[in-house]
This record gives sequence, C-alpha cells and structure tokens, in this order.
Amino acid sequence: MAEDYYQLLGVKKDASDDEIKKAYRKLAMKYHPDHTKGDKSAEEKFKKISEAYAVLSDKEKRKEYDTFGSEGFRQRFSQEDIFRGFDFSDIFREFGFGGRGGNARFSFGGGSPFNFGGGRQQFGGRQQQAQIKGADLVYELPLTLREVATGASKVIRFEHEGRSENLTVKIPKGFITGKKLRLTGKGSPSPFGGPNGDLYIKSQVLDDSLFSVEKYDLYLNRELKISELLLGTTISVPTIEGRQLSLKIPAGTKPGTKMRLAGHGLPDMKGSKKGDLYVRVQVKIPKRLSGEQRRLVEKLAAVGL
Repeated sequence: MAEDYYQLLGVKKDASDDEIKKAYRKLAMKYHPDHTKGDKSAEEKFKKISEAYAVLSDKEKRKEYDTFGSEGFRQRFSQEDIFRGFDFSDIFREFGFGGRGGNARFSFGGGSPFNFGGGRQQFGGRQQQAQIKGADLVYELPLTLREVATGASKVIRFEHEGRSENLTVKIPKGFITGKKLRLTGKGSPSPFGGPNGDLYIKSQVLDDSLFSVEKYDLYLNRELKISELLLGTTISVPTIEGRQLSLKIPAGTKPGTKMRLAGHGLPDMKGSKKGDLYVRVQVKIPKRLSGEQRRLVEKLAAVGL
C-alpha cells in the first residue's frame, strides 16, 4: 500500500507551500546520507520524503494526488513522472549539501533527477558520486490507426540544446494512445554538467472515419436492411490492414448485436497477441417507402410482423 505523502512529511493536507518546504528541510537534514553514514533505513527514509516533497511542492502533481489519493496517484504516475523536471539543487544548496545532494551514493530509481553512482566529480572541495540529469522532454506524436496497426517510421522535429533537430523514430506496432518510447540523452542538458535528460515520444492516436478504438480492440458499425436481419445474410467487413473478411449474420439478429472477429484488432507492443474487431449491427430504416414497399409492410403487419 502506498504511503501517504503528507504523513511522511508530518504536515496536514492543507499545509502551505512554505510549511511543506520547512518540513522537508527538517527531515532531510536528519536523514540525508551525509549525516547518517551508511544507515540503510535512513537512506530509504530520505528517498521517501524526497519523493513526497517532489509531489507536494508541485501544484499540478499535488492537485492530482489530492484528487486520486495515494494508490490512484501511483497508478497514474511512475517514479520517473514524479521526478521529471524537478530540481533539488536549490533546496540542497540551502541545506549545505553542495547543491548536488552531497556525497550520497544511492539511486531513487529510473527517471529521478539523481543519477547516483555514475562518474566522480569534484564539487565544493569534495569528491562527488552524484550527478543531476537534465530535464526530460515529452513529444506528443499523432498517429493514424493504420500506423499503429502496422508500425511506421516518422520524422519528428523538436528543439534540442537550443537548436531544431530532425529525428527519425521507428514506431512499433501497437503504439496506442498513452504509450511512450524513451530516447536516451535527447532531453534537456544538465545545468550542472551531468547527463542530458531523455526524450519521451508519447502516442496520440487520431480519430478514424471508419473504426473506433478501445485499447487494442476495434469497433465498426454496419447498417443492414430489415430483411437481412430477419432472413440472415453474409456481409463483407474491412480490417484495419485493408483486408476484407466475410461475416455471417444469422437470421433473427437483433439491432445492436455486437459480433466479434477474434484477433483482427490492434497488436500489442510485445507482439504476443492482438485485440479483436467488433461489428455492431444496426438496422437501416428508410426515410420514405415506395407504394409497393408500404403494401408489403402492411401485409407483414397484418400477419404479426
């Protein structure tokens, strides 16, 4: 169960930004590895309070946290999301940790602004093990359903280190809305000589004129005549790859019936399986009837149809 960030810092939920900062400062001074000399429990405590501070000191993240609670927030935000773009250097400088977090040698996990353990550096007269990554960048890439189904190669243009850069990105099959690709070192440069941040390509699937999509499943509406629903028929159904499939409509099929064509949806990124294609059967009602059509419908009504 996820720990409560307010409890970790010892503040109330309506605490001001200044109160949160003061609480973190007090705990950081107590648990920072420079002061605890290899105490693993203190190191873990320092990680937790730093994560709590990264969230509660950010207005948008704090709003999401207050809305969804501890569990809901962690389902929506990975650790790299929590620390992305966050810079502890100013507050650490206030604490007297040299502006880079001191001599700490531990990792907050992927995506945190700390990348401890990599190359040694001199800072403030002491040999450092810590480097602060540059900020990560996110590029939202619009994709058609067909590109998601078959994969694609896209050229994106973005700002990198003060200049425009073109980059060719190979889009894997199944790159549905919300999925991300990480391009290491293509983010913002570090302000303290550490490694560049990363560039994340985030998928945004465009609306399609024929199909709607729910995760890896595709949906298609087909209008049929009343006689086809009553007597049964066979229809042709297009797939996202451009093929045509035959689908048998049994006699007596009700309008609104959803028929499944297994394995004809979108592939997942691992390539192990595919979603399904669902055909929603709808009835086509003519706005006007010819004289003969009306007479026939009246006869049907007379016999109970």
